[in-house]
Amino acid sequence: MEIWVNDQPVTLLTGMTVRQALIQLDLLKSIEEGRRVFDEWGNEVGLDGTVEEGQRFEVK
Repeated sequence: MEIWVNDQPVTLLTGMTVRQALIQLDLLKSIEEGRRVFDEWGNEVGLDGTVEEGQRFEVK
C-alpha cells in the first residue's frame, strides 16, 4: 500500500505503523528532536498507529 509523508510516497505492507513509515524516510530522528506527526486533518497521531492506503501525514 502507499501512503504519503510530507508529500513523499512511502510503500508499506498492511499492518505497518506510522513509525515504520518515518524510518523509511529517515524522519524518526526529527521526532526524537521534538517534532510531531499530524494527519491530513491536522490531528496529531501516535507513532504506533497502523496506516491505511492513501493516508497523508505531515511531520512538523
